[in-house]
Amino acid sequence: MNRKNNIILIGFMGSGKTTFGRWITRTHNMEFLDTDEYIENKYNKLIKDIFRDSGEETFRDMETQAIKELAQVCDNCVISVGGGLPVREVNRSLLKELGIVVYLEASVDELVKRLSKDTSRPLLAGGNLREKIESLMTAREALYKDAADVIVKTDGRRFEDMYADIVSAVNIGIMED
Repeated sequence: MNRKNNIILIGFMGSGKTTFGRWITRTHNMEFLDTDEYIENKYNKLIKDIFRDSGEETFRDMETQAIKELAQVCDNCVISVGGGLPVREVNRSLLKELGIVVYLEASVDELVKRLSKDTSRPLLAGGNLREKIESLMTAREALYKDAADVIVKTDGRRFEDMYADIVSAVNIGIMED
């Protein structure tokens, strides 16, 4: 399979991976998959319940397994991955094999605005939301950039323009195998 047939969206919680991914699939005749939804459906359990009952490490193992499984079946797909999935080195390698990896970069201010009412994310529960986002971003941002073939800024941008950034990157040859 030509790895360029799939678009893999990575980035922090609230960066727009699912919303933008669904837009791409509607406007460009692709299939959409979300790794968190995939895991919830496979194990018939919400992510927050997996975290609570089995811990983060077990969930991260499930993410790695999900990427391996999706690699066997995905062609012409947009895949939105959980915010912590690219933290593991093995996952970053698997993502590169699966498709063009696009880091959706959002500012802390924008993430705070988008996530302020969201109670479904275990790593952001309780305490100061901005501090939690800043702490996680400090730990993850370099890993996101390491995993990415393309970095797309999202703050205040239209999906059409964000998608054009991806197409431009592919067309100028940054995606040499």
